[in-house]
Amino acid sequence: MYKLLRSILFSFDAEKVHYFVMRLLKIIHGIGPFRFIFRSTYVVEDRRLETDFLGLKFPNPVGLAAGFDKNAQYIDALADCGFGFIEIGTVTPKSQLGNDKPRLFRLKADQAILNRMGFNNDGVESAVLSLKKRKNKKMLIGGNIGKNKWTSNEDAKKDYLDCFCALHPHVDYFVVNVSSPNTPNLRALQEKEPLQDLLQTLYDHNQIQSHPKPILLKIAPDLSDSQIDEIIEIVQTTHTDGLIVSNTTISREGLRATDEVLESLGAGGISGKPLTARSTAMIKYIHQKTDGALPMIAVGGIHSAEDAIEKLKAGATLVQVYTGFIYEGPTLIKSINRALLQNLN
Repeated sequence: MYKLLRSILFSFDAEKVHYFVMRLLKIIHGIGPFRFIFRSTYVVEDRRLETDFLGLKFPNPVGLAAGFDKNAQYIDALADCGFGFIEIGTVTPKSQLGNDKPRLFRLKADQAILNRMGFNNDGVESAVLSLKKRKNKKMLIGGNIGKNKWTSNEDAKKDYLDCFCALHPHVDYFVVNVSSPNTPNLRALQEKEPLQDLLQTLYDHNQIQSHPKPILLKIAPDLSDSQIDEIIEIVQTTHTDGLIVSNTTISREGLRATDEVLESLGAGGISGKPLTARSTAMIKYIHQKTDGALPMIAVGGIHSAEDAIEKLKAGATLVQVYTGFIYEGPTLIKSINRALLQNLN
C-alpha cells in the first residue's frame, strides 16, 4: 500500500510533498478513530524494547532524525508512527528561509535524498511555542541546534548558546550540529579550537542548570580517521556526553545516478543508502577506539531492520531514521522493533 502511495507522491516536488503529507498526517491524527487505528497499526509496545541511554529511558531505540520536523509542529502525529524519540531542528536563534528552492531532490536509483536546505526554520521561539503546545508529553525530544546563516563562525558560540538556553526546559537532550554541508563554513567549526571552545561553553552552562541535559555532537561522514581521533579527544576533554554518527555526505562516490544528473541537481548533502556502510564503519571505529566508552546514536542509511541491527552491533545504543522513513514508510519502525524483539527470544 505504501509503495503505491510513494510512487504517486514521488512524482511531485520533494519539498512540497513533504509538507503536504505532514499537514495531512496532522489532520488525520486529529480524528479520534483514525488516531486509534494509526497507533494500533504502527506502535509496538513492549517493555523489553526499553533502552537506557545517558540517564534517559527510551520506550524503544528507534528515533526520528533531525530535519524532518524542524519546528516541532508534528510531534503528536509522528509519535504514533512508533518512534521511541523525536529530534527536532536544526533550530537557529532567528527564523531563516534557508537556501533557494528547489533544494530537496530524490535519487531514486540510489534510495537517497540530496538536500541543501540550509537550516530553514522558524527560529527557536517558535520551536519552544510548539513544544509547549504538544499533547504527547511523554515522547522524548532531542533539540538539534545550529547557527544562523549570517552569523560568523567567530560569533557562532552565542547562537548555539541562545538556542541551548531557550530549549533547555523543553527538550530531553541536545545535539550540536556543526556538520551540515549546507551552511557556508559551518563544517569549519569541527576544527579543534572552535569545536572545543563551543562544547566547553555549552557544558559549563549545562552544569549550572537545575537539571543538566545530555549533550551530543553530530559529526560528518566525510571525516578522516585522524579527524575522528581528534574529535574523540575533544569530546572527552569537554565532557560531551556522546556522538551522533553521522550527518549527510558531500561525497558522490559509488552512486548510480549519472554525473549529468548530479551536476544538474547541484551541491548538497546526500542521505540514505549511500551512507549505510560509511556510517556503520565510523561507529565501529569509534566504538573500538574508545573501548565502547563513548555513547552513540546511529543515523545514515537505515532502510531495514537488518540495517538498524547492524548499527547496534557496531556499537550504537540508539538508531535514527530519516530517508529510510521516506522510502519505506512507518512500517520501517515497526519492523525494526519487531526484529529486535525476535532477537531477544
